[in-house]
Amino acid sequence: MVRQTEAGAFPRVGTGSAVRPDPFALPLRLAAPDAAADGGERRVTLDGDRVLVDRMVRSVSMRIAVPLSTFSGVALRAAPGLEPDADRIEVVLAHRDRGFDVPLYDCAPDGDGLAAWRGWSRALNLPLLIEDLDGRRVTTTERLGAVEVGRPRPRRRHSLLAGRRPRFLTRRRPAKLAPDAKVARGEREIIARS
Repeated sequence: MVRQTEAGAFPRVGTGSAVRPDPFALPLRLAAPDAAADGGERRVTLDGDRVLVDRMVRSVSMRIAVPLSTFSGVALRAAPGLEPDADRIEVVLAHRDRGFDVPLYDCAPDGDGLAAWRGWSRALNLPLLIEDLDGRRVTTTERLGAVEVGRPRPRRRHSLLAGRRPRFLTRRRPAKLAPDAKVARGEREIIARS
């Protein structure tokens, strides 16, 4: 299934068009700017497990298949706009080799860039990254391989009673003595022995 615009062209990221690629509708094809390619753009196909990059350099057509597991995450970065005071927010599928970075979404700072950033991260199952102004990418959460590291959540809803009573017994009320119950104190016990 191929998603195309009305004119039959691939939606281009970063042109200010109203086309917003949906991260949960994979496979997805889009055009991305590429300064080294003929025509200044490359075609990118996002599958669930790989990224296909089609580009033409000096009239030589090439297709590069990059596994999705080699990408380090989904990065959010600030990019200069066309005007000096109009910066843009870009969401990028980040790779260690910057030549394989895939721009996913581009918007104004007051747009919905954060929602797109989180959506792409959830759809591709990759960590969230923030790109500093010096180009260094840092994660927003600590990770150990593919596992997020953090404080464990409490396991039981009633954590105050967890140490004293089992969870299924927390719904039961303990027995109480009736207020008019007779208590025999100081009397001798009578035992029948034969």
